[in-house]
Amino acid sequence: MIVLKSPREVGLMRQAGHILADVMDRLRVTVKAGMSTLEIDADVEAFITARGARSAFKGYRGFPATVCVSINEEIVHGIPSARRKIRDGDIVGLDLGCVVDGYYADCAFTLAVGPVPAAVQKLLDVTRESLDLAIKECWPGRRLSDVSHAVQAHVEAHDLSVVRAFVGHGIGRALHEEPQVPNFGDPGRGPQLRPGMVLAIEPMITMGSWEVKILDDGWTAVTKDGSLAAHFEHTVAVTEGEPEVLTRK
Repeated sequence: MIVLKSPREVGLMRQAGHILADVMDRLRVTVKAGMSTLEIDADVEAFITARGARSAFKGYRGFPATVCVSINEEIVHGIPSARRKIRDGDIVGLDLGCVVDGYYADCAFTLAVGPVPAAVQKLLDVTRESLDLAIKECWPGRRLSDVSHAVQAHVEAHDLSVVRAFVGHGIGRALHEEPQVPNFGDPGRGPQLRPGMVLAIEPMITMGSWEVKILDDGWTAVTKDGSLAAHFEHTVAVTEGEPEVLTRK
């Protein structure tokens, strides 16, 4: 069942989303070569707590950290570690969420640490652009698969691949709610979008095959062929008019 949110509920999710927007701004400045992924996690947890929110991820289904830090061929769900250091030329996916008064927001972005080859920058740009195009489909009356198709069409037009194993999702009083939001599919299908629906839209894109495997830690998803991957996500509210990105200020 898809739960529609009231203006009050969307307001609480907006508060959570704006905290995450500030975290993303902070990470764009603070993430540097030589840092451990655990240092990133500790900094984000302290920031979220200081703003009166709590981590959405820590303890969720046993996940041990506040931020998923996924580097290079890692797609999602990388576990922070004191031993894992950021290096120049890495691309680092940062996925994070927080909760305000019982309501969730969720976001992700991938940044390049230092210069990267043009093909890698293209991966980042196209993934981010595909998210922006998907958000533009979030008008009342559109179909859920219009959002999915916008991602796939843009990505495949640039000879990149859409991960099938993981999808976006509804979000609200739980981190993951109905409906699932794939990043692929034909347009014009699925539920009709209605005001009060809130979606976490999250393209996960690779430079090679879309196939994935899970590492022995039970969490970290990597590309099966070792190709680089990027991940961008926003929490988006469907309104009476244009969509509102709750994780953007």
